[in-house]
Amino acid sequence: MKAKMTTKQLVQIAMIAAIYAVLTAIFSSISFTPLQLRLSEIMVFLAYFNPIYIIGLTLGCFIVNILMSPYLLMDGVFGTLATLLSVSAIYYTAKAFKGSKKGLIVASIWPTIVNGLIVGWVIYTCSIAEGSMTKNLTALIGLMGNVAFGEFIVVTIIGVPVVYFIMSRYQSVINKITK
Repeated sequence: MKAKMTTKQLVQIAMIAAIYAVLTAIFSSISFTPLQLRLSEIMVFLAYFNPIYIIGLTLGCFIVNILMSPYLLMDGVFGTLATLLSVSAIYYTAKAFKGSKKGLIVASIWPTIVNGLIVGWVIYTCSIAEGSMTKNLTALIGLMGNVAFGEFIVVTIIGVPVVYFIMSRYQSVINKITK
């Protein structure tokens, strides 16, 4: 039988959800564009160190998408699903690579792929529904590419060096978040 979630874990989940949502909201002018430069996405690496953060990151994404996304329900459902799939893949990549720095690079690619496909499709579908775009495969691929590129910039180009730095200089921080 699985142990119940502790109060500490519930607080950690709530804090991560709140931080993700607030960071995304603060930078909303770049967070909800077709390029999706969500600086809060650097936080997805928390799932590399502890699966408990999957819940907080997913919840934070859901909250900010429902409250601020121009695509509300679609982004609330599918954008959140993209985050859940991405951070889960990051966690399983960490297990496969035993938490190594090399695994971090591999893990950083998941949000690029998953969000590129799913969020790009959401933007495309909602743009067609609102009449600002007609059905066009080139537009769909372009939107998917934009979202993927934004994720790649934030998670891989910016996020990986930041996490490497934290891993090499602040191992005590890593030890605390993995408990």
